[in-house]
Amino acid sequence: MAIAAKVLIGLILLLHVYFVLLETVLFKTRGRRVFGLTAEKAEIMAPAMSNQGCYNGFLVAALAVGLFHPNAEIAHAFVVYGLACIMVAGIWGALTVKKTILFFQTVPAALALALVYLLP
Repeated sequence: MAIAAKVLIGLILLLHVYFVLLETVLFKTRGRRVFGLTAEKAEIMAPAMSNQGCYNGFLVAALAVGLFHPNAEIAHAFVVYGLACIMVAGIWGALTVKKTILFFQTVPAALALALVYLLP
C-alpha cells in the first residue's frame, strides 16, 4: 500500500477515534456542543450516541488492522472493508442527519480508497 494511502487512512482512523470519544465519554460535554444539543436533549440521546460511538470504534479497529497487519492481503481486505463502511455510513448520515457529514466522512474515505487502488 502506498505511503499516501497509509497517511490518509491514518488520518481517517484518528478522525474516527475523535468521533468515538465525542459520541461516548465526551457526549454530554464537548459532544453536546459539537452536535448543537441542549443538555436535556443530550441526556435523552446519550444511549443511542454511545451505541453509535461503539460502531465507530469498530471502524477504527478495521482500519488499524488494515494499517498494521503484516499480511498484505489481510491488511488490504480490512482497509477496503473499513473505508467502504465509512463511505456508506457517511452517505446515510448526509441523507438523514446533516449534509456536511458527506464531506467529513465519505469524501476522505473515498479518496483513501481511490489511493489504495490507484497507487502501487
